[in-house]
Amino acid sequence: MSENLPPCPECSSAYTYEMGALLVCPECGHEWSPTTAGSAPGTGDGAGRTVRDAVGNVLADGDTVTVVKTLKVKGSPTGIKAGTKVRNIRLVDGTDGHDIDCKVDGFGAMQLKSSVVKKA
Repeated sequence: MSENLPPCPECSSAYTYEMGALLVCPECGHEWSPTTAGSAPGTGDGAGRTVRDAVGNVLADGDTVTVVKTLKVKGSPTGIKAGTKVRNIRLVDGTDGHDIDCKVDGFGAMQLKSSVVKKA
C-alpha cells in the first residue's frame, strides 16, 4: 500500500485508502479515481470549482480572512463582529453554502460562507 495517497477531495481527510482501482475516504465515504483527483489543494472540490470571497478574490486553504459583516451566532449574545480576523481557513464542500471551515477566536470551530468574508 502506498504511503503517499492524496487527501480526500470532499473533506480533506488524510486517512484515504485504496480499494481496487479507486481511492476511498473512511470519514465521509467519498470514492474517486486517482487519475481524476487532480484538483490542487485549496481549489475547492474536485469539480474545478473555485471559492471566491465577498469582493471576488480567490480563496485557498491556509488563507487569512476578515469577516465583512456582523454575524449572529446561536447561543451567543454578541455574535461575530465585522472586522474579526480568521486565520488558517480550510475550504470544504459544506452544507447550506458554508464552504469555509475555521476556528474563530472566542467561538471555536465553525463553518462560514465565503460571501461574508474577504481575503486579508
